[in-house]
Parts: sequence; C-alpha cells; structure tokens
Amino acid sequence: MRCEVVAIGTELLLGQIVDSNSSWIGEQLALAGIDSLYQVKVGDNAQRMKSAITQALERSDAVICCGGLGPTQDDITREVIADIMGVELVRDEAIVDTIRAMFESRGREMSDNNKRQADIPVGAAMIKEMPGTAPGLLCPVGEKVIYAVPGVPYEMKEMMLGTILPDLQRRRGAAAVIRSRVLRTWGLSESGLAETLDARLQELDQLGNPTLAFQASGIEGIKVRVTAKTDDEATAFAMLDAEEALVRSLIGDHVFGVDGQTMEAVVLNALGQRGLTLATHESLTGGVLASRMTAADPDMVIFRGAAISPVNGEHVGEEGAISLAASTCEAFGTPAGVAAIAAEADENTPPGTVYLGLVLEDQQVGATVALPGDQRRSRDYAVISLLDLVRKTLMRL
Repeated sequence: MRCEVVAIGTELLLGQIVDSNSSWIGEQLALAGIDSLYQVKVGDNAQRMKSAITQALERSDAVICCGGLGPTQDDITREVIADIMGVELVRDEAIVDTIRAMFESRGREMSDNNKRQADIPVGAAMIKEMPGTAPGLLCPVGEKVIYAVPGVPYEMKEMMLGTILPDLQRRRGAAAVIRSRVLRTWGLSESGLAETLDARLQELDQLGNPTLAFQASGIEGIKVRVTAKTDDEATAFAMLDAEEALVRSLIGDHVFGVDGQTMEAVVLNALGQRGLTLATHESLTGGVLASRMTAADPDMVIFRGAAISPVNGEHVGEEGAISLAASTCEAFGTPAGVAAIAAEADENTPPGTVYLGLVLEDQQVGATVALPGDQRRSRDYAVISLLDLVRKTLMRL
C-alpha cells in the first residue's frame, strides 16, 4: 500500500509557511506501515494541481491532498478533485447548516463564501471529523482514493487519526509496521561514514530490509537512520536493535546518541552518573556552550558555569587550553573543566585551527581540530568538539 502527500498552497512554495503538515503525515503513515515514497508541493493553480494529483495517483494507491479547502477564490481543491473524478460538485445543505451553526456559536454571521465549503464531488463522502468550517473529503477514484484535508494542522490531524489512517489500514488488509531509529554520530564525514559502512550497505541492498540512510546535520553531526518494515512492532524493534548493534560495532565511539539525544544531554548524563560537575572557559565559544548546557541543565546541577573572557598571549596551543581548563576548575570548584583557543593564523597553521583542553580529575587531555566556516559556525563546531572530547574521555574511565 502506497500513499502520497500533495501539499497545496502557493504560500508553501514562497516559503511564507513551512510545510510541517507533510512531515507529520509522513511520520503517521510510517507508524501505520503505509509506504510513502513521494511528497509534493504545488501552488493554487488548477492545471498544476490536477497534474500533481494525477501523477500521484498513477504512482500510488492513495493520495492525501492537504490544503485548499477554505472559502476563498484560490481554495480550489474540491473543484480539481471533481475534475479528476469526472463528476460535478453538489452542494450539501446539511453541511451549510453545520458551518452556519459554527459561526453563530461564536456570535458571528456566516459569509456566503463559506457555502463553497459544502460543495462535494458526486460519489465522494465527507470525513466525519469536522473541527473547523472546512469539511474533509474521501473521494474514490476507481480502486484508488483521494483524501482531502484542510491545511490547518489541528483540523488535519483530527481527520488523519479519526478517519484516514483507519481507512488506509482497512484498504491495505495485511498488518505491517514501519519503525525507524536514528544513530547520531560525530567525528566522521558523510563520505567517511558511507565508506566505513559500505560492505553492510551492499548486504542490505540485497536483503531489502532493514535499510540504512545518512543525513548530514551540520553541527549536530551525521545521522544514520535505520528503518525496518515488519508484520509487528516487536519484530521491528528486534531488527532495529540488531542493526544498531552491528552499526556500532563498525563505527565505534563515533555514535554519541540515539534519536533525539543531543551531545550536551549525553555528556551531562555521563557526568551525572559519575557524580562529576563541569565548568568551562569561553573565549572562542563566547557563551554558546553555557547556553546549550544550561538549556539541558537549567538548575545547573552538573554544569556549574562559564568564565567568558579574552585569552592572553601566554595561553597558546593545547597546553594553553589545558591550563585555562584547569584554572576554570579552580574558579568553579569542579573536577572537570574545558576550554577552546583559536590558533593564531600563520603560514604553518591551517585556517580554523582550534586547540581544545580538558581537565578531568587527574587527567589532562588536549586536542587540535580544524573547524570550518565563519566565527559563528566555528564557535558551534568548537562547542560540539569540546563536548565530544569530554564524552570520549569519560568512556575511557
């Protein structure tokens, strides 16, 4: 069973509204075990809408059209679907009365334009959930189906959960679930990660299930998404567990978290498990690390604070960064401290070179990294690099 999403609205193409609806719908389809291979955006133009929906019907068993069910002249989803079905629109006076009652309950008078929302293609059915004034539609097209839902998120979600997902599952027949897990990595490039996992990727190409995919996420590292499609949830999670273990065995401690875990949350948890606290000296990072850490540790139970000040000339290289980390530990009374220093640019030092320093109880660890981008990006990358240094050092304790 395949289902496509067609998001309708010129405002989506202009970037005036972010299409979060399609992402949510895609997530729900996956959880329900429905394959969704395409998502399309199209403006409020009848010809282009018809082309997009027709093409989606040719590729899939079902299409969810999101948007274009309002009362204004550019809300033409009903008309386009009727054209595709080869039928007329018929006004349902009972729906008109329902919409009018909604307006009257708010002390307002219904505009005549709202009557358009009660126009239903012949042979279509109204979706029973109607939290707003725009009815959703269930429109059979031969053995296939088009669902039309409003673009207002809470209205769309109620119709999806109440009618569309159950109807899709009924049409599909056999049970299936699709589950994914995201492994978050730091320290390998996307190409390096792909090369490390190349043999496994070739094996999975032959097996077909589970699958691996990569997503570059800037300062959040490279994400490796593992997806399994099975008959039941328990089998899917068992498959994900096995594949996660295999991926971890191949790329080692480059995996720092799973799904929504951030680097700072992982580090704070590791410090907390060992009863340790952390402070930082921030010259290069300018308070970015403190901001991220206090967002994850608002009561500052584990992250105890940051000193934000310039670095003088005597603090250079990894030893200088370690020295700053040590003085930060003394200032805040913590067993762990970190610092980052930008290298002076010269012919022997690549641009973006940063020295990292960590003091962790009786350990002193230095590292040199080359960070890309302007000052803002360099700060962000330095923060993640510092946290990763703490994480890996803690793993060796």
